[in-house]
Amino acid sequence: MFKKILIANRGEIACRVIETARRLGIRTVAVYSDADANSKHVALADEAWRLGPAPVAESYLKVERIIEICRLSKAEAVHPGYGFLSENPGFVDALTAAGITFIGPSADAIRAMGLKDAAKALMQKAGVPVVPGYHGDNQDPAFLKARADEIGYPVLIKARAGGGGKGMRRVDDPIDFLAALEGAQREGQASFGDPCVLIEKYLTKPRHIEIQVFGDNHGNAVHLFERDCSLQRRHQKVIEEAPAPGMPEAMRAAMGAAAVRAAKAINYSGAGTIEFIADVSDGLSEDRFYFMEMNTRLQVEHPVTEAITGQDLVEWQLKVASGEKLPLTQDQLSINGWAFEARLYAEDAAKGFLPATGTLDHLRLPAHIARVDSGVRQGDTITPYYDPMIAKIIVHGPDRKTALARLLAALEATEVAGSVTNATFLAALCRHEGFAAGDVDTGLIGRDQDALIAQGETPPTVMALAALASLGLLRPAEGTDPWDRLIGWRGWSASRQFAVLDHKGARHEIEARSLGRSRFAVHLAGNVLELELTHVGDGEIRFDTGGHRDKARLAETGQGLSVFYAGEAFEFVRADVLSGDDEGDAAGDKLVAPMPGLVKVLTAQKGMAVTRGQPLVILEAMKMEHTLTAPRDGVIADVFVAAGEQVTDGTLLLALAEETADAA
Repeated sequence: MFKKILIANRGEIACRVIETARRLGIRTVAVYSDADANSKHVALADEAWRLGPAPVAESYLKVERIIEICRLSKAEAVHPGYGFLSENPGFVDALTAAGITFIGPSADAIRAMGLKDAAKALMQKAGVPVVPGYHGDNQDPAFLKARADEIGYPVLIKARAGGGGKGMRRVDDPIDFLAALEGAQREGQASFGDPCVLIEKYLTKPRHIEIQVFGDNHGNAVHLFERDCSLQRRHQKVIEEAPAPGMPEAMRAAMGAAAVRAAKAINYSGAGTIEFIADVSDGLSEDRFYFMEMNTRLQVEHPVTEAITGQDLVEWQLKVASGEKLPLTQDQLSINGWAFEARLYAEDAAKGFLPATGTLDHLRLPAHIARVDSGVRQGDTITPYYDPMIAKIIVHGPDRKTALARLLAALEATEVAGSVTNATFLAALCRHEGFAAGDVDTGLIGRDQDALIAQGETPPTVMALAALASLGLLRPAEGTDPWDRLIGWRGWSASRQFAVLDHKGARHEIEARSLGRSRFAVHLAGNVLELELTHVGDGEIRFDTGGHRDKARLAETGQGLSVFYAGEAFEFVRADVLSGDDEGDAAGDKLVAPMPGLVKVLTAQKGMAVTRGQPLVILEAMKMEHTLTAPRDGVIADVFVAAGEQVTDGTLLLALAEETADAA
């Protein structure tokens, strides 16, 4: 076994590898960019070395610098995690030439599966079924459109070197094909340095089911059963589970056997995943699943497989890379119970899942309920440079119903303030009737997205607590003197104070009166809520409203505050009562960047007439493209950015000329 390894990654996966290495007595070397100098993985490792500036091309993708650090630190092997260099055969070749072990498959195996078109041809030869489509080298747009027309719409355009939903477009109408092709090619070039695509038939009710495989350098290969990753948005996984709901034993056996054949066809060593798409228009069947791609690395969702098999897949990786045989044979592996993983991201579901940034002023993850894999701590900053994942929340139970209930409880116990997250959206998915019943497919989120991201009414109790907090009235009593408990009280009359808060795009002026002894009357939309504080401390508020005892938690973030109540988070901002609303009134005349990113494409020009919804700017963030459109009909008065420019959240991109009475 190795004595010291370098982890060529960051965030939660670097922390995950360190955890297993530490348990096995292996010393670890972390690497970091300037943006990650004070990050969690750097603190956890035995030693850490600087790579370079924040951009990945100048840090985590610097092969020569990583090899240099291996020599300086005397690391014997490199664990690549996932993403970055994990599926780069040139990196493997460079490590091999330097006498350093790559904890993963051979460069030849990565190359064999690296391009989707070549991989599909190889799988067909190995007897693994593939989706109908065009997987050739001809990339002429007219030729590709003709192939799509032959296949029949809807079709899926996929970057052949892609993964993680990048470089992927669904096309339902031939008219939209060429524009979608251009977008997929741009994302493929930006993310993988390869604009080439393949075209496949889009299955109308597909399920994404993948098989975890493992091989060693002694000719052995096994599978560790399936994971269902059908809950996706924009082709990116949201919640994964193992095993797959409703999976017939015959289909499990067929998929497992096909996956092992695929691994053996390329003499695979290490952890890998064979991803299949299953046509479930008539239910799951062993004759309707198709090979999509192979990920020649550890998957983000590997913990659910660990949960149902009781195996540590990182430990398996380390043993296989050090020359050992697989720890178990196929007949020694079995499924125990059910597991779910939810990906907690800094992203705004209500704004089309735009990635978000911010400082995690308050972070309370449900480690008392679930396994939590995270690469951040309270006080860390989510930057625009890397994937905005905050944590993976993993639960296990004896059956699916119990495991799903535990996942919902864990999500409801999650508290994040300082950045918007998808926690409420994930909880809504857990409550979704179809998902709860196991009736899942990759289109579920898209079909029901409006209901899943709908914001309900804020409870009066939450509004009252926010108002009291903003006025400084939610604080523990000090001392033993009874007068210390009369917060906000005046001897000659009940104290009246007014809180002004911005919440869900509206301004609220809320009157609060102190009634003495930690009792308050809060006026809300013509109603009065009387509330008595029974305990305030450590962020928790317990209170009584007319004989009903309840509790909430509170986190303050500068001008903002978050109330966590009944499993939901409610965000408030203390309003600047001296500021006017002119800027808000003119919002329809401006196009503002909703997130930090790169101006990838700019079609807007000064003086150009536009119509509402017309695409004007394509902004790239986290290697994904986001199209920004005209807010109304009009004429562009000015453009303030240029293609290739990096912008921050809130940057003014362009302005429309003011509407005149004649125009109206």
